[in-house]
Amino acid sequence: MVIPFIDTVATGRNIDRLRIAAGLSVRDMQNVFGFATPQAIYKWIHGTSMPTIDNLVILAAMLGVTMDDIVVVDTYVRKCG
Repeated sequence: MVIPFIDTVATGRNIDRLRIAAGLSVRDMQNVFGFATPQAIYKWIHGTSMPTIDNLVILAAMLGVTMDDIVVVDTYVRKCG
């Protein structure tokens, strides 16, 4: 059985690459999301956490891409039985 999963580290690299390409700083993103500190964004970039779905929608709009362009999905094969 092929099971898809989100590669959080690769997704974080995507977020950072797209942020830089869009000319945004981490502080710019922090202000858009209304976060008191930039820690959540750094966690996304380092792949230790993922944006919530509603934040992912905002992130995609801010970066001018689709959510599929941000999230990296990989697969692994699991034997059943």
